[in-house]
Amino acid sequence: MTVNWKKTIVILLDIAIAVYLLLAITVFNRPEDKATVCTEVNIHIADEQTHGLLTPAEVKRLLEKERKYPLAQPMQFVSTRQMEEVLQKNPYVDAVECYKTQNGHVSINLTQRQPVLHVLTNSGEQYYVDERGDILPHSRLGGNLLVATGNFSRNYAQKRLAPVAMQIQADIFWQHQTEQLNVLSDGSLELVPRVGDHIVYLGAPSEVPKKLERLRKFYKYGLSHTGWDRYERISVEFDNQIICKKRNS
Repeated sequence: MTVNWKKTIVILLDIAIAVYLLLAITVFNRPEDKATVCTEVNIHIADEQTHGLLTPAEVKRLLEKERKYPLAQPMQFVSTRQMEEVLQKNPYVDAVECYKTQNGHVSINLTQRQPVLHVLTNSGEQYYVDERGDILPHSRLGGNLLVATGNFSRNYAQKRLAPVAMQIQADIFWQHQTEQLNVLSDGSLELVPRVGDHIVYLGAPSEVPKKLERLRKFYKYGLSHTGWDRYERISVEFDNQIICKKRNS
């Protein structure tokens, strides 16, 4: 049998090139983990200043508790996947991405869930409702959120109050003017404003944007002339009318 040396040499060269490229990809073009340790951890939390429930210090604490904080650890032993798994267990985390860089740094990019309502029921229950209507546990980092009080179920908070809170938050004027929502025994709503010594009765938690727009016009063309403390109760429950109760002199 005659050996085709030319073909054999070409095959061997192809194998050698393939091995070289594999080594180049796995060794030369990646950080040399064995030779470096993590010298810096960069934690970035999106919307940290907007009713955030997490801080970089809290993220660090969560990782340290599970012995996954990478600072001063050999890069070859740093598992970004395990770091992500630890952080994803936190109820305030929406999404997280961790990755290593060639200069021995580890970056953590985190998006947190945004609460829109702080619930304080008459029975003592306390929690948050986020923008998706999900329940979040209470935290000391809750910030200046709209508060809801009264006796009502979690289902009511998720299905009825969360949409109202989102509608209030969507308008910059009402976002700053509304301090509290109070749920009455029949499920109707009262609004406590930040400015003005009065209570606004909204009625059923429906068509809230229309009711607030009617109230805004009354503020502009009515209370701005008569005074913000003239009435103790203002009702915008019914279409095309506003019912006011004067304050006793």
